[in-house]
Amino acid sequence: MDESQFPMRLRAPIPQNHAPSEFRVEALAPEREDQHVEHADDERRDEPRKGMPRRRLFAFVGGLILLFVALPAGYLYWDYASHFESTDDAFIAARQFTIAPKVPGYLTAVPVTDNEHVVAGQVIARIDDRDYRNALAEAQAQVAEARANIENLDAQIVVQQAQIHANQAQVDQAQAALVFAQQQAKRYQELAATALAGTVQDAQRYSSGLRQQQAAVESAQATLALAQRQIEALQAQRASAVANLGLRKAQRDQAQLDLSHTIVTADQPGRVVQLSAAVGEFAQPGTNLTMFVPDDIWVWANFKETQLDYMRPRQRVTLEIDAYPERTIRAHVASVQPGSGTAFSLLPAQNATGNYVKIVQRVPVKLVMDDPPSDVALGPGMSVDPTVRVDPALSLLERLEAWL
Repeated sequence: MDESQFPMRLRAPIPQNHAPSEFRVEALAPEREDQHVEHADDERRDEPRKGMPRRRLFAFVGGLILLFVALPAGYLYWDYASHFESTDDAFIAARQFTIAPKVPGYLTAVPVTDNEHVVAGQVIARIDDRDYRNALAEAQAQVAEARANIENLDAQIVVQQAQIHANQAQVDQAQAALVFAQQQAKRYQELAATALAGTVQDAQRYSSGLRQQQAAVESAQATLALAQRQIEALQAQRASAVANLGLRKAQRDQAQLDLSHTIVTADQPGRVVQLSAAVGEFAQPGTNLTMFVPDDIWVWANFKETQLDYMRPRQRVTLEIDAYPERTIRAHVASVQPGSGTAFSLLPAQNATGNYVKIVQRVPVKLVMDDPPSDVALGPGMSVDPTVRVDPALSLLERLEAWL
């Protein structure tokens, strides 16, 4: 073994119990190996200290680059988002209602089915109309009878007017005879005053005739007055007959209207929902046959009151319906409700009592679709995410896109 690999070192004299001249020799190879390991560890500890400034430099430069990219991007996003207001508290709404018959009867036909789209005037249900047709025929007969009664009274009035003319002629004749009788009576009274023979008897006879003619005139006048009163009675009867004709016509029109009510139709286009009518069912007036959802639908968007500062009617809106996320529907702001939703609830909040905690209220905003899709089913209660453009001016991002 090469002794140069294990250097020797002299140590101090050993204790007195050993010979003074004795020395001990120790191998230092293990100590040299330990020193070699310690130097390697020191070198490895020095390596991070040398790499730390370089990594810090890279981190600083990367941070600057990220800062210069993130700040403009953040500003562009903030500027673009400030032109819009959106909410997820929005739903489709419609004035849905129930369809019910107005007259009772058995259903003979229900030509529609569940969720079917119908147009205005389309038949939804038919009621047995035989009883109503009979009622209409009876009412029409009563109208004809009332008209005949009026025509009969008109004929009687014409006859009575002729009778009046005849009575008037008799009055005129009696008055003419009365005038002649008056002249004769006056002439013989003057002759009787001269005391001539035979004149007194003639004067008495013509005086009696004068009184008879006067009575005849009075009789003819009374007959004429009676005929005139008779025509007034006939005219009153005619007025009653005309009123009766109006009543019969109203009954006929009501019977015809009841007959038309045996056919239940849709007054506007829409969809039949929750159909419960069935053939053979006896339907009472007001019985719910089906629910009806009109095609006229809109969106109630409940925006926070802090979002309404710049919101105005006719502003553009973009709608995203949860059921059809791939579609984007255009709309516009129709109106803003003058009050929060809780103010018109059944039990509105009474903020004047108890402890008050301010809560941001939500105000319903009506949004009307500009191009509602016709190939999908849209109905009340479906969730919508509307975005209203409250600032019509182009944002910086939009100007950059237009420029590029």
